[in-house]
Amino acid sequence: MLAATSLSLPGADARPGGGYSIGSRGGRTYSAPPPTRTSPFAVRPMDRSAAQSAAPYGTMANRPYGGAYNGYPQRHPFMTGFVGGLLGAGLFGLLSGHGLFWGFHGLTSLIGFLFQVAIIGAIVLWLLRRLGGASRRIPSGSVASGGGNTTVTITPDDYRAFQRLLIDIQAAWSSQNLRALSTMATPEMVSIFNEQLSEYASRGARNVTSGVQFQQGDLSEAWRERNLTYATVAMRYSLFDITTDMSGNVIDGSSTERLTVTELWTFVKADGQGNWVLSAIQQTG
Repeated sequence: MLAATSLSLPGADARPGGGYSIGSRGGRTYSAPPPTRTSPFAVRPMDRSAAQSAAPYGTMANRPYGGAYNGYPQRHPFMTGFVGGLLGAGLFGLLSGHGLFWGFHGLTSLIGFLFQVAIIGAIVLWLLRRLGGASRRIPSGSVASGGGNTTVTITPDDYRAFQRLLIDIQAAWSSQNLRALSTMATPEMVSIFNEQLSEYASRGARNVTSGVQFQQGDLSEAWRERNLTYATVAMRYSLFDITTDMSGNVIDGSSTERLTVTELWTFVKADGQGNWVLSAIQQTG
């Protein structure tokens, strides 16, 4: 809860997103976007996303919008340790001359030894079958990595739409127009923007971005998942970014010095209908 709250607090970067990596990129939320000419260096992983994962880039993650799981078998840590303990105890008994689990004594030692071997063998076989079956299962509603996850072509009209969204989202943010933001961003992103704007209001402050100028951009990757198309674009732009009190007095930032920013914005749209909307912002470096 503390981590989630801290991400909503305005920082030195006060523009939409607050300088954090936020949102979701479908089945690639926890995969690093490829470098581009505009953004040749590493991209910071998500600080906050509806796509839940305790794993870093390149490993299995829960994916929104019916995305895919990486198809790597997962070992159950408790069950693996339990099996290892059983085998370890049996081997230790054999090496110490007591048979599996210290064996039996007297005339029954051979029969006891065989009996224990049969029991431990049956248990291990049953556990391995259970573990093997669990590792191969893919959650319902998901597909193996790569299925339904094809590349797409981005047109000049799409690039113009991305640039227009960059400017329009900044304007709607500055005017605190959540209705307008809801037409240009996913519900997840609008929710995060709302939290950030509410935090400003609770401090008697307001963030205003203006004079947004697009400088350079290029495509990092574009792909399709089921009926949704995603595009992650590296964009460099400059703007004036100030924070004021409710009387309009500047308390942070500069109204005369432009701030240059490079971010990766991910857009999504339903195939054959609707417009592109913002689904994630990621920071570089």
